[in-house]
Amino acid sequence: MPKQENTKQKIVDAAIELISKQGYKGASVRKIAAAVGIRESAIYNHYKNKEEILKTIIAQIFVTPFEFKDVEEKAKRGKSFLREFVVAYKLVAFDKKKEKLFRVLMIELFQNEGLRRSFIEEFHQKDVQMLSKAFFTMMQEGLIRSADPMFMAQEFLAPLFYTRLQVSLLRIDNKPTTAVATQFEKHVDFFWESVAL
Repeated sequence: MPKQENTKQKIVDAAIELISKQGYKGASVRKIAAAVGIRESAIYNHYKNKEEILKTIIAQIFVTPFEFKDVEEKAKRGKSFLREFVVAYKLVAFDKKKEKLFRVLMIELFQNEGLRRSFIEEFHQKDVQMLSKAFFTMMQEGLIRSADPMFMAQEFLAPLFYTRLQVSLLRIDNKPTTAVATQFEKHVDFFWESVAL
């Protein structure tokens, strides 16, 4: 990695670390520069301002592993498709860097209108639309009962998001997450039993 790119990534990583602990306002450019080990003025060689650093972080938050290609085809596998989705979701929940990004998201959602809009459009709606296509396919294949596929997608996602939040809260307090970890798979089983024909 070229030195310029390496420094840019170090700035972003330091900002993620600081914002996940102190919030956007608490993570000053001075603190970010100190964490990287560069002068404050050197940050401006890479980013226009702190807002641009936040935008870079936000772009990473909304990278999702759930962009399954051929969703309709994969959805024909029914429960195994949902399990695959949940395994990807669980891996993100327990990834240390993604967890810090999730903390940044939780801290800043109430402060930043642009982030709220991005969260709804880029994160929530994409997953709901993808899952609703999958549920519609499962209905057509006679795997699950007929219902509103968008509502079904939201019902499937909500407990996953809540469990991910639980994982982050437990980890902040250095408490074990073992009991929560199994909830992801249990959710698939419980959900499938309630919708399968």
